[in-house]
Amino acid sequence: MAALLLEFPPPPFLNCNHHQFLSSSKTSLRLHNFPSKTPPPPPPPFTPTTTICFLSTVTSSAISKEEKEKGPHSTAVASTRAPDEGSQQDRRKVVQIAWEKLVRWSRSWRSKNNKTDLLERTNKVVVLGGGSFGTAMAAHVAYRKSSLEVQMLLRDPLLCQSINENHCNCKYFPEHKLPDNVIATTDAKAALLDADFCLHAVPVQFSSSFLEGIAEYVDPDLPFISLSKGLELNTLRMMSQIIPQALGNPYQPFVLLSGPSFALELMNKLPTAMVVASKDKKLAHATQQLLASSHLRISTSRDVTGVEIAGALKNVLAIAAGIVEGMNLGNNSMAALVAQGCSEIRWLATKMGAKPSTITGLSGTGDIMLTCFVNLSRNRTVGVRLGSGEKLDDILSSMNQVAEGVSTAGAVIALAQKYNVKMPVLTAVARIIDNELTPKKAVLELMSLPQVEEV
Repeated sequence: MAALLLEFPPPPFLNCNHHQFLSSSKTSLRLHNFPSKTPPPPPPPFTPTTTICFLSTVTSSAISKEEKEKGPHSTAVASTRAPDEGSQQDRRKVVQIAWEKLVRWSRSWRSKNNKTDLLERTNKVVVLGGGSFGTAMAAHVAYRKSSLEVQMLLRDPLLCQSINENHCNCKYFPEHKLPDNVIATTDAKAALLDADFCLHAVPVQFSSSFLEGIAEYVDPDLPFISLSKGLELNTLRMMSQIIPQALGNPYQPFVLLSGPSFALELMNKLPTAMVVASKDKKLAHATQQLLASSHLRISTSRDVTGVEIAGALKNVLAIAAGIVEGMNLGNNSMAALVAQGCSEIRWLATKMGAKPSTITGLSGTGDIMLTCFVNLSRNRTVGVRLGSGEKLDDILSSMNQVAEGVSTAGAVIALAQKYNVKMPVLTAVARIIDNELTPKKAVLELMSLPQVEEV
């Protein structure tokens, strides 16, 4: 009861063996004691009902029948909760209003910007490559419009037959049926004829030779949407450089699609968010209209370098994260390693002209988190098996998909040397892949680095 009284102005009869009074400030209560010459008069009797008289906000209507039956003490305690309940209701109201404003803004924006004319004008899309992600994007685009012709250009005649006869990519998605408007072919000329968009899903290391072989059939105004992530090992080129150079057209329209996205989840139509990056703002918005759907959000960016470098380097970092997992080094080391890797990617990307905000966005941190922490990641799987003691050649020979981080690691280090950036974690991965350093030795070396200020 004494604790309850401290919340309210003290009654004038509060006396003890000395004359006492309380002086208050905005922040504290101070107790002053003075010797008494005469004994103080006895205080009036104090009962719980006296306490209730100080609770000016409590009325009889606010006290339930059950509380009255429990007695005045329970009534006083219950009454102190009333302001908190009111505050909680106020907070809920604020949240509700904020959410309603967001929904109204979203509906208003969509009503003004929900353009579908580009999709209506698009009649044909070609997909280069029949891997998991190329197949998933082919299916996604085909579902956007049933009359849209989606042709997949492949090298494997048997896979073509499977897709055309069974509507299934038996190699990567044996349990998923592809839309009827997805057609596979090995004929480059037929696939590229009258195409409105081209989705490039060929692995980076094979892209240049593949594109040179079909260059004569490519319309110089055909927009290329690159789905490939990585750096070309010998030349350090990115896809934004490889595509126009391989096609012999420096003005070939180019867009990059990147972000945290597993092909399997796209096939299952689970909510996903990605980024399209292009120096051509109109082309980025056109690609956004082509790809965006109820389960795929597409943001736009003009920072092609940032999106591309983040997408390439995160694969190398994922191998490092897998090594930590394979060696059972614990969650502390995993967090420390990925944080250090994120910093290294930011250092190099910004030196190359990227925006720091890109590295902390969907195509940077978002893709890094997905690739480093989820078992579906091919590059992480390579790292886990390396950390468990398996040989790289055995790992790669047992995989039916390409882990781009293996090829990219050496290119990343060459690029870091070119821009004079220190990248200890990613360099360690490159040396492990080259069989010049064991995972255990790499951990010891990294832990022995100088203790420096975080940047």
